[in-house]
Amino acid sequence: MRYAPPRVTRQVNPVITLLDAKLHVAGSEMLWREVIGNGFGLASAIGGMRRRVWAWPVGIAGNALLFTVFLGGVFHTPQQLDMAGQAGRQLMFVAVSLYGWRSWYRHAARETGLEHRGVDPRWAGRRERVVMVAAMLAGTVVFAQLFAWLGSYGPWAEAWIFTGSVLATYGMARGLAEFWLIWIAVDLVGVPLLVRAGYYPSAALYLVYAGFVAWGFVVWTRGMRQGARIARPLEPAAAR
Repeated sequence: MRYAPPRVTRQVNPVITLLDAKLHVAGSEMLWREVIGNGFGLASAIGGMRRRVWAWPVGIAGNALLFTVFLGGVFHTPQQLDMAGQAGRQLMFVAVSLYGWRSWYRHAARETGLEHRGVDPRWAGRRERVVMVAAMLAGTVVFAQLFAWLGSYGPWAEAWIFTGSVLATYGMARGLAEFWLIWIAVDLVGVPLLVRAGYYPSAALYLVYAGFVAWGFVVWTRGMRQGARIARPLEPAAAR
């Protein structure tokens, strides 16, 4: 009688299953975590347009997934590319989002109306605009050198995207309407870069983002004009 060794059942780790799951489209492989992570990002953009506090934690969840996507050489993605700028900006998003989450939550808690918006949008002052433009240019130059040293794919484009993402996320946290315009500048560079690198879900979402960014800018500017009209009749009485 021959001895048969006991069969070892392999336990399925749902986290590893999520990280490895792939979607096959037109002969190409795409990671489900790239699709899901970008879905969280889209939901966060919608929440940001509506000035809802939940936009921040939803965005953080997407950032965590996309961080693994853009370190393809480490997490074995189909592209096998390490995009240091794209991965690094996910960590930056988390850090700035924690600030934005706290700021919007505190603002919403102080509101007495039913909407409980996370922020009151405004235009940046002249000094703030000068600082943002200078930071965009200087940041692109500095981070391009860093990403090139790290061997990142497309270091100059990545530096532009990374720097713009920092400024746009911070501007959103502060309620500066110009942050929508910065996102447009990011998308103009991000779409060609991601297509060239083979990150098609992210490239497609950048195009969708562009539509939401344009609409979000319109929504915020309308809100500011409505707020100005409401406040204007109070000014003569306050002056007396």
